[in-house]
Amino acid sequence: MEQERILQLLNQVKDGSVSPEEAMLSLKITPFEDLGYAKIDHHRSLRQGIPEVIFGSGKTAAQIIGIAKAMASKGNSNILITRLDPDKAEDVQKELSFFYDPVSRIGIVGKKSEITADSSIVVATGGTSDIPVAEEAALTAEALGNRVERLYDVGVAGLHRLLSKLDILMSAKVIVAVAGMEGALASVIGGLVDCPVIAVPTSIGYGTNFGGLSALLSMLNSCASGVSVVNIDNGFGAGYLASMINHIK
Repeated sequence: MEQERILQLLNQVKDGSVSPEEAMLSLKITPFEDLGYAKIDHHRSLRQGIPEVIFGSGKTAAQIIGIAKAMASKGNSNILITRLDPDKAEDVQKELSFFYDPVSRIGIVGKKSEITADSSIVVATGGTSDIPVAEEAALTAEALGNRVERLYDVGVAGLHRLLSKLDILMSAKVIVAVAGMEGALASVIGGLVDCPVIAVPTSIGYGTNFGGLSALLSMLNSCASGVSVVNIDNGFGAGYLASMINHIK
């Protein structure tokens, strides 16, 4: 990790094996790496504690491989690639140690399972059709060192399904509520628990769902306190934010 590398560099300056001038030059040239098609922010993990995440949509397999290799060369593991199509994933698999989930379209280079937070995150969905977005959130959170409980297909059309899992909901430090249609799940969960709820509207629904807009507006207008909302189908953003909350001591 970049933090460890810089700490090692500072210790080398301290013991005299590296001069201050050499250390300054190293720091100057390492904030980002210019590959021509991408400028990799190697100091992202130093600033935020988490390396840069690769957005796979719109990039070629060769570009994704190049970025991931450059990040791995700096000691990064659990390099996340989001919105990665299966055909590109096959090409990445040929070049790198790689995990791929076709449901969420999440890829992870140098996957390591390590829990770094004491509490857990719950990811819940209104229906089975919301699972791809929910898995994007869940796998993102797991890659960032969190324990994740999944509660799928517990929407308000059969509220007893959700109420039967109150013990799991109430033991979480943060909950990600993923729902399309009218998006009511987030409000219901928000009224039951004492932890933050991150609402994720999905594009699942019939015509007047408007590609997730109805769920987005419902979640933004939630009467339950403690509910925040990310963009439509943004499972990654929800999983990332949930991890940040879960790691607060």
